[in-house]
Amino acid sequence: MVKIRLRRVGSKKKPSYRLVVADARAPRDGAFINIIGYYNPLTDPETVVIDEEKALKWLRQGAQPTATAARLLAKAGIIEESEARKEKIKAGIAAEPKARKKKAKADIREKPKASKEEPQANITEEPETSEEQTETIKEKT
Repeated sequence: MVKIRLRRVGSKKKPSYRLVVADARAPRDGAFINIIGYYNPLTDPETVVIDEEKALKWLRQGAQPTATAARLLAKAGIIEESEARKEKIKAGIAAEPKARKKKAKADIREKPKASKEEPQANITEEPETSEEQTETIKEKT
């Protein structure tokens, strides 16, 4: 599968990104097929430059943009923002934070697994003895 995604360039603590078309299996900064633009988050406002012809060509061929790439393409006016995202923005709801996912994973890990626990022995009452049995026991001792 071919993806449109960001490729980090720039020095330490000063990131800038290229918007590239790459195979989904390639690493973030690895091999890519084509550069279609760049993005600099450090400028105010953010700098986004995208070659519209190249972007549309790859989108027509089936390239899937990542969430961040889709946001940048929408900002440049190349694609429309999804309806669900527009509704969330209007309602003031941000995307689900990663902390929730981590908390859910932690809850799963905390639950004890019954199959690994040792079964506890049941405490049973001592059998009742009749008076005749107690007398015979006393005589033997």
